[in-house]
Amino acid sequence: MSETQKLTLPVVDLARENDEFRKVIWTGDKTQLVLMAIPAGGEIGGEVHEGHDQLLYFVAGNGVAKIGEAESDIADGDVSIVPSGTFHNFRNTGAGMLKLFTTYSPPEHEPGTEHATKGEADADE
Repeated sequence: MSETQKLTLPVVDLARENDEFRKVIWTGDKTQLVLMAIPAGGEIGGEVHEGHDQLLYFVAGNGVAKIGEAESDIADGDVSIVPSGTFHNFRNTGAGMLKLFTTYSPPEHEPGTEHATKGEADADE
C-alpha cells in the first residue's frame, strides 16, 4: 500500500482493520502516522528514539506499557506518550490483537514502510 494523500482519515477504523505489525500511512516533514497490530503474547520490542517524540493511541486489545521505569496497563481508548530519548516497550497481554495508531515527530520510518510481522520489521532494521 502506498501512503495516502488524504488529509482527513478514519484512523480508528483503519487501525482496527489493520493486521500488519507496521504500516506507515502518511509522512510529512515533521510528523508520521503509522498503524500497528501486535499479536497475542507479542510486543513492539524495547527501544529508544533519540530526537523523536512518539504518541501511541490504542484502539483495540489490552497490554502493558513500559515507559522509562513506569509500567501501566493499556486498553482501547488509552494514549501513551513517549518523549524523545526514553526507553519504551509495549506488550500485548490480551487474547486478541493489540491495535493502535502512532505518530512520530519527526518521522521515524521510510515513507510507505510496511512490515507484516515483528520479525520482518527487525530484519529490515
